[in-house]
Amino acid sequence: MLVLEMNAPTRRRMLQGAAAITVSAGFGSLARPARAAEKITYLFPAPPLLPAFGPIQLAKGKGYFKQAGLDVSYAVGRGGVDVAKQVGAGNAPLGGIVADAPIVVRQNGVPVKIVCLFGGKGFMQLVVRKDSGIEKPADLKGKTITVMSFQDTTFYALLGLLASVGLTQSDVNIESAGPVGVWQMVATGKSVGMAGVPDWIPPIEAAGVAVNVLPTDQFFPHMAQAVAASDQTIKERPELVRSFVHAALHGMKDIMDDPDKAASDFVKFVPEWTGKENQVKEAFVYYDKLIYPGQKVPGAVDPQRVAKLQDFYLAKGIIQKKSPIDDLFTNQFVM
Repeated sequence: MLVLEMNAPTRRRMLQGAAAITVSAGFGSLARPARAAEKITYLFPAPPLLPAFGPIQLAKGKGYFKQAGLDVSYAVGRGGVDVAKQVGAGNAPLGGIVADAPIVVRQNGVPVKIVCLFGGKGFMQLVVRKDSGIEKPADLKGKTITVMSFQDTTFYALLGLLASVGLTQSDVNIESAGPVGVWQMVATGKSVGMAGVPDWIPPIEAAGVAVNVLPTDQFFPHMAQAVAASDQTIKERPELVRSFVHAALHGMKDIMDDPDKAASDFVKFVPEWTGKENQVKEAFVYYDKLIYPGQKVPGAVDPQRVAKLQDFYLAKGIIQKKSPIDDLFTNQFVM
């Protein structure tokens, strides 16, 4: 099973991290790794055990953060939208989101931007049981489909996907099932499919259920995972952001260069996956194929894609007003 039940010590460590996000002063840059490492907390939208967070886990486990002068610890938020709000409020310097999040929260005055994008394609995949008879998003009408959380940006991506074929939330039964139930309900037949991510495909298949994966790129310009920072952090601590971004992109490159080796390394750093290496490898192959390609510069955001997505969300009523494109992202740290 791909999302593992956490034992008590693991759960306790995550809860303690989420309850006390601390950021220390000082900075050690890539150019001066001998300086004492700066301690920062990175806020994940879900438990960091997920292969989705491979670039970050590899960057930490293989010492890329340390080489950049950073001592990175983790805390866990309640989905990508919550992370964007927490980062925008200054409760964490950096956090993981789906890149749609600034479009959703910036209209409400949350000062957060994308500073690194993990891939040129969409993060959320429409994954349906082959025996469901669903061949296109329009076939979801009247069906039950799962999402991890109504606070996660994959949910907003699902609303966008439905809107692209003339459906609304009331036309389908969307269940918020958590990071395990989101795929378990598909495996057990309680839902016909999920608005999911590559991590959750292998356990469904391991349960003996064949699936079809309908990439969201075919229907609307959804975006990949991203690192978010507040306007204040970008202004006051640019070298911190740059160092973190470069180290994280090194982790993504490792997966793209050799998904199998990267998966083996990931399991060393996240031992909860011991014995399930093949599922991690399969997930990494999905990321390399479905999400990471399509960037001229690794980590860079395509402003035209952002503009198109924001226009789409506005037209379908998912947001009430647009934000200036330059307020949603910056590519200054990936170059």
